[in-house]
Amino acid sequence: MRRVSKAVFLIAGLGLMAGASAAQQCGGPFSGFVEDMKQAAIARGHDPATVARFFASVRQDPAVIKADHRQGFFLKPFTEFARRLISRNRLDTARAKARKYAPLFARIEARFGVSRGMLLALWAFETDFGGFQGDFNTLNALMTLAHDCRRPQIFRPQVMAALTLFERGDFDPVRTTGAWAGEIGMVQMLPGDILKNGVDGDGDGHVRLKSSAPDALMSGGKLLQSLGWRAHEPWLQEVSVPRGLDWAQAGLTTRKPGAEWARLGVRPRQGKIAAGLPASLILPQGRFGPAFLAYPNFTVLFQWNKSFTYVLTAAYFATRLEGAPAFDPGHPEPGLSGPQMQALQRKLAAHGHDVGKIDGILGAGTRAAVRAMQMKLGMPADGWPTPALLDRL
Repeated sequence: MRRVSKAVFLIAGLGLMAGASAAQQCGGPFSGFVEDMKQAAIARGHDPATVARFFASVRQDPAVIKADHRQGFFLKPFTEFARRLISRNRLDTARAKARKYAPLFARIEARFGVSRGMLLALWAFETDFGGFQGDFNTLNALMTLAHDCRRPQIFRPQVMAALTLFERGDFDPVRTTGAWAGEIGMVQMLPGDILKNGVDGDGDGHVRLKSSAPDALMSGGKLLQSLGWRAHEPWLQEVSVPRGLDWAQAGLTTRKPGAEWARLGVRPRQGKIAAGLPASLILPQGRFGPAFLAYPNFTVLFQWNKSFTYVLTAAYFATRLEGAPAFDPGHPEPGLSGPQMQALQRKLAAHGHDVGKIDGILGAGTRAAVRAMQMKLGMPADGWPTPALLDRL
């Protein structure tokens, strides 16, 4: 389910092939590009015979480009998206997996400080606990995207990372399959992720994320730690909010100590607010919908997936697996359809706000613009676009 977003965050830290491949020209005949990549690999010290075997079967895959072009952030509102993804079957399966792998999760928590609930949620959403890991040939996908002119600098290092995995016996150019963007295994990691954060969880001498749950979950835990996950801290907490709150204080760009939110009348539905941690108040569907406090670990998840709706749903599911109640959906105001959102974005842009692409997606830029315009118009500034706001504009 994850898109290419994670590759963007990891590429800088890997330093894989920063010089040779970055200088390659994009586009042109694919066969010529393959030869260029072979020469770049040899120049980096890889054995020519090994390089030849690695690239022998590679083919351009038009289906990868089609999948890339039709990708987008999740358009459904949080309550609808969460209900669709968090089925009774997924809840039951996740709890069964938690029992089955309890000693493994204990090891992960002790070593990396990552909660079992969070890993179970990602395992569920990424591949349905390994049930569907993607059927795109991984090398073909990576080479197709590396050849494409939009983001070659992201994918060319991943090709070289896959070559290194091949040399270690952990990648098969013909048989290794995964997502269209090159992620592999039960928790969907790019080859560069695997090189940097892969863990042999079952002790067989290899890191095999497609077939070994211990390898996949241990590697996922190490990856989250490397992205900045703070050990044994919360990530999300459902709360209730007073009706007289200054709604302009909501949103991920505003952080207050948990104790300050409590002073303002924010109350947890379960447990206690982490008084000493910075937190943001999230109102995914405005002041009448569900409400959450998001702690620092929540923002780490945007390096796993850039979709706000995905991250919030996964984070909430993780809390649910650790005992939180089903969220209170409240009674949010009706939102906008896709065409209405595009109309709103055009109007916001005309007022000088940077909403990015006019795509009908309620991303961070559009939310910020909505909140700013609500404040200007004297409306409750909760960041939720409504027909009333569109009418006012």
